[in-house]
Amino acid sequence: MMRILVLADVESKYYWDFFSKDKIEDIDLILSAGDLKAEFLSFLATYVKVPILYVHGNHDAEYEEKPPEGCICIEDKIYKYKGIRIMGLGGSIRYKNGPFQYTQNEMKLRVMKMKPKILFNRGFDILLTHAPAYKIYDGEDKVHEGFESFVTLMDKYSPKFFVHGHIHMNYGMNNKRERSYKDTRIINAYDHFIIEYDE
Repeated sequence: MMRILVLADVESKYYWDFFSKDKIEDIDLILSAGDLKAEFLSFLATYVKVPILYVHGNHDAEYEEKPPEGCICIEDKIYKYKGIRIMGLGGSIRYKNGPFQYTQNEMKLRVMKMKPKILFNRGFDILLTHAPAYKIYDGEDKVHEGFESFVTLMDKYSPKFFVHGHIHMNYGMNNKRERSYKDTRIINAYDHFIIEYDE
């Protein structure tokens, strides 16, 4: 059993303000789904001996000049760790000018460019994104609209997990930590959550 810590959107006080080493001793992998201060991820990287993988959120412009130290960006990549294949596609729907925002067609093109890597790796086990999937518990406003391409990826490759951020748990009572879509468990990584990945 692998324990994977997923993070997004707000710097978890549990792992920063009230940090202690015993809280991360049994963590095997850390995934950031975006919109976290680089300093927070760098802080964690100084204490853990496991990879910290991340994608960008729509508020991560600071990463362009100062990315989190000791962490690994997996944008448009498939990263393999202990046999688990993690594919990264960060960013949100384009709602204004700024980095890490994409139209539906731009994200579709990114996914198309990933196809050789997906075929080479024979699929992927975890899809790590910032935005949710289109019409699958995404927001009703334009800013929090999900990507159609993520639905296609789940339909075609049936990853075990789809981990995203962007939809804050305090946005409404309908927001839940875990959902299911066909054979995929969808995890909202807001603040922090631990996935128990059965290898």
